Amino acid sequence: MKIALVQQANTNDRAANIDKLKRNIRACALQGAELVVLQELHNGLYFCQTENTEMFDQAEPVPGPSTEEFGALAKELGIVLVLSLFEKRAPGLYHNTAVVLEKDGTIAGKYRKMHIPDDPAYYEKFYFTPGDLGFEPIRTSVGTLGVLVCWDQWYPEAARLMAMKGAELLIYPTAIGWESSDTEEEKQRQLGAWVTVQRGHAVANGLPVITVNRVGHEPDPSGQTNGIRFWGNSFVAGPQGELLAELSNSEEEIRVVEIDKARSENVRRWWPFFRDRRIDAFGGLTERFLI
Repeated sequence: MKIALVQQANTNDRAANIDKLKRNIRACALQGAELVVLQELHNGLYFCQTENTEMFDQAEPVPGPSTEEFGALAKELGIVLVLSLFEKRAPGLYHNTAVVLEKDGTIAGKYRKMHIPDDPAYYEKFYFTPGDLGFEPIRTSVGTLGVLVCWDQWYPEAARLMAMKGAELLIYPTAIGWESSDTEEEKQRQLGAWVTVQRGHAVANGLPVITVNRVGHEPDPSGQTNGIRFWGNSFVAGPQGELLAELSNSEEEIRVVEIDKARSENVRRWWPFFRDRRIDAFGGLTERFLI
């Protein structure tokens, strides 16, 4: 199975961003991609660096303009496409939502981001209501996809539940980067931890992981910080955590990667973590803390 990653730098020109996305998606399809994954909130800039009510004007319904436009492209190219959108569910109610489009352009399913961060330059709690669709894989013609979003990637419970419900791949559209005041040593610690925790999800669940991040510098509209330099480094890990592809830290890039879904079955036979889980002793995981 051929999977494509589209790692892109965006500007405040939404139409130009979408045109570039569509060109990149076409290029992936020409290389034989069956599944194309885009980065988090791919249509525009990462607007969560500030709290600004005008940004809600960027939200759209699902289905809506983006699912129509990208759905037509998915149908033309015969690909499954993973989108990441700012969803307007109702007046005053918004979500960070991944949408999977089937090869015929229809919506195969959606996932609303469950874990919402609130950190300097990542003020997502101001904009997004936590998801209420649970950790439900999306069934498509290319397989069953465990689609999560960015901050979800730090939580092994989310990956585990997707795997337990039959996901064949774990997919993370992402927007993460460095704040300019961080030292080089701290930047490398952050990047290393980010890659390591997701490779751990691949190992623990015996599944490939596909992570697609933004790249490039985006200024802080308020001028209070020097903005975010998104670190790219999109990657694909196999079911033993092996790196099958790793993209640039600084440049836009598309990459088509071939994976063998059948390998997950063999890995789970060699490393039977699901067989040996002590589910009788895990009740504490549903508590906030235990002391």
